[in-house]
Amino acid sequence: MGRQDPAAPFAIELRGISKAFGPVQANKDISIQVARGSIHGIIGENGAGKSTLMSILYGFYKADSGEIVINGHPTTIPDSQSAIRAGIGMVFQHFKLVQNFTVLENIILGVEEGRLLAPSLSKARKVLAELAREYELEVEPDALIEDLSVGHLQRVEILKALYRQADILILDEPTGVLTPAEADHLFRILRGLKEQGKTIILITHKLREIMEITDTVSVMRRGEMTATLPTAGTSPEQLAELMVGRKVLLRVEKAPASPGRIVLEIDDLRVRDPQGVERLKGVNLTLRAGEILGIAGVAGNGQSELLEVLGGISQATGRVKINGQEIDLTGKHSDGRSRRAQGIAHVPEDRQTRGLIMDFAAWENMAFGYHHAPAYQKNAALMDNAAIRADCAAKMERFDVRPQVPALAARNFSGGNQQKLVVAREIERNPDLLLIGQPTRGVDIGAVEFIHKQILALRDAGKAVLLVSVELDEILSRSDRIAVMFDGRIMGERLPGATDERELGLLMAGIGEEAA
Repeated sequence: MGRQDPAAPFAIELRGISKAFGPVQANKDISIQVARGSIHGIIGENGAGKSTLMSILYGFYKADSGEIVINGHPTTIPDSQSAIRAGIGMVFQHFKLVQNFTVLENIILGVEEGRLLAPSLSKARKVLAELAREYELEVEPDALIEDLSVGHLQRVEILKALYRQADILILDEPTGVLTPAEADHLFRILRGLKEQGKTIILITHKLREIMEITDTVSVMRRGEMTATLPTAGTSPEQLAELMVGRKVLLRVEKAPASPGRIVLEIDDLRVRDPQGVERLKGVNLTLRAGEILGIAGVAGNGQSELLEVLGGISQATGRVKINGQEIDLTGKHSDGRSRRAQGIAHVPEDRQTRGLIMDFAAWENMAFGYHHAPAYQKNAALMDNAAIRADCAAKMERFDVRPQVPALAARNFSGGNQQKLVVAREIERNPDLLLIGQPTRGVDIGAVEFIHKQILALRDAGKAVLLVSVELDEILSRSDRIAVMFDGRIMGERLPGATDERELGLLMAGIGEEAA
């Protein structure tokens, strides 16, 4: 399947869809046709309008103009329930599941039949077993959501959509939190769904996934549809150029590292969360000037806690030294300001809750944490706001932040441009140690190239970089050494040229050194 019968209607046709939010034109006269029984990819820079377009299709937004046609029938979709009735299901990047409910309870949530749950649960159990067998979506129906792996959570989301009889599935960045093995299994599931006649729309920023799994790919740029191509007739380089409007280096060349003095020493680092659960279990690491140490692992295995301790956000036991000086892990100097004074800059994984104050202007956020800097002081009592605005404007230009409006609130920038604001603020402080978590999450491919160049420039200037990323491509291409984390422990270290995604994937799954 995957090839459209000329006599059959398309599964989805969007005709002349436009949507504006105030002065921002998110979608401009977009038309797209998605063949039945195909996997159709949609890619584009951050802020290109992909999510807005899919939100219109799923009923979250109402288009200002245009028409939606499902299986040949013009269809009005004012809300998500209407989308579900039209046979459309959506698997979100951040799962919409109730943590203390079972798989079965989550499956029927919102589509219960009658006041008594028992008949609905009994019916769902039978249907779930059939769906699991048919589509390789095996999952224990009585398991609590909070006890499942990320890969199994995604299966539950797909099962929810299929239980609601979805013939069209929209998946938003589905592999962002999966190991390579889990991603491969997901692709097998998607191919099986396609063979059963399901239509799949895949939103992703990963060109490799587009080339591997899709039949057709549509490219969006600045709210417009620039091209729709058969995947077999294109290349990653062509797609990148269509996305950005210029040629893009998909891999930034780097010279071999020249490691110098030890900048960071970590010895038996341990962290417990508020519930008493140990999240870091005796981590030992060393990082030298002039090198990038990549931390690989599936999200939730201790990487976030490691960054937060080193960044002064949370407390820990053990010993950490910066440039030979032991830092405070539990006392009054265990905070972000003290860390910055010790030469540590931090790009947090979650830019919206840790990196920015969303209601503050870009220029205010550019001074966030550095407002005591002499360049920002007018006198002992006042900050020099004009100097901060000018500095922000210069950084926005260098980092291609769009729009280049220092007075605009952070929440009004796209996610990728919010990331550029944080990266510009931290990298340009010339730190001895840069902590950087998920540096290119939600960032368009052109900005990925730029951010990677900035990280390399910092390394080549003799600085130490601790890079945490769930993107194995990023870890392998940018790191000089790789440490793999699983369940709060370092499972092993590797050199990028002496390992591959399979070996790293085994370590990420908790399979030890000998098996790997």
